[in-house]
Amino acid sequence: MDRPEVRDLVYFVAVAEHRHFGRAAEQLGMAQPPLSRAISRLERRMGVRLFERTSRRVDLTTAGEVFLRESRKILSALDGAVSRTQRAARPRRLVLAAPAGTGAGLLAEVLDAYRRGPDPVPVEVLFTTDLGTALRTGTADAAFMCGSDDLDGLDRVDLLDEAPVALLPAGHPLAARDSLTLDDLEVDDRFRAQSPPVGLDELLDRVALGELIVLVGATATGRLGSSLVAVPVLGAPNNQIVLAWPEATRSASRDRLVRTAVAVAALAGTRTSAQTSAA
Repeated sequence: MDRPEVRDLVYFVAVAEHRHFGRAAEQLGMAQPPLSRAISRLERRMGVRLFERTSRRVDLTTAGEVFLRESRKILSALDGAVSRTQRAARPRRLVLAAPAGTGAGLLAEVLDAYRRGPDPVPVEVLFTTDLGTALRTGTADAAFMCGSDDLDGLDRVDLLDEAPVALLPAGHPLAARDSLTLDDLEVDDRFRAQSPPVGLDELLDRVALGELIVLVGATATGRLGSSLVAVPVLGAPNNQIVLAWPEATRSASRDRLVRTAVAVAALAGTRTSAQTSAA
């Protein structure tokens, strides 16, 4: 079987996302008949039907759903390869992605230690909620992420395990408790075990306004004001902080940043253990 060309994948993804040949052709800047012929040719070359076509709609087959996922990965990887190649031709620098609102704490310590280390290059911090996309498209060289995030296609090192705490408005009935369980929290309709994809500052504001109750890692407590309370949650999984980067890529500067992050996180973990023992 001949391999599909990149153009075939672009055509296929456009039709799959629009579920309509006419709208896909308009997006691609081409006429509909050549697009329809290209998709039919792709199905013949692959020996599978990718779409179920009727006079009213176009739906993906089961094989088509699989090919859509894989095509998106391939196109994203290609975009990343182009972006990394272009950046390699420019003066050396690193782009480190992180969730918005996490400039203090571990991130600041890692950057400070890296800049004081051997042969540092300029580091640009990209604050974003879409960390995986930033890595896969080559926009960022590395990213601080959670162990529960989608890490497919990425390499990683584990940095810290944070104990979970519940963020509550100061006046909430549970705010005076020494600890909570998930059962305690789940009776409140505002509770979300998974944080919404927003920056930490917005998350804190929404909790303070009484719109949300959410689990976060204990390091977030350094950002709390008088309107918020953090209560330890027993029985909930720890929040794992990892440093991730595109798999099978090489960068001496990024590798030095990774080693620095591991060393800084180890010291931070030692401090946390000492503080817990003292308490």
